[in-house]
Amino acid sequence: MYLASALAVLVGTFHKYSSKEGDRYKLSKAEMKELLLTELPSFVGDQVDERDLKKLMGNLDANGDEELDFQEYAVFLALTAELCDEFFRECADERNRKI
Repeated sequence: MYLASALAVLVGTFHKYSSKEGDRYKLSKAEMKELLLTELPSFVGDQVDERDLKKLMGNLDANGDEELDFQEYAVFLALTAELCDEFFRECADERNRKI
């Protein structure tokens, strides 16, 4: 049940931002920036560095159209989830070493 809810949020979040300008099934650079600032402020803070955003978009944009389709966005989510998992495992390992 929780996973189904999480998937609905991930899909809904994509469409919430992708429908703001241009192709409603793709995230533009501006839409991705707004998504990052609004949905992931603990990751990016209150500003997104334009060079970093350009690099992120370039790395995720498999077809080179300068936008992110849902599949490319899903890669972003998977990589972000993997980084979170690594972070929390390292935190747990560090706590276990202190005991």
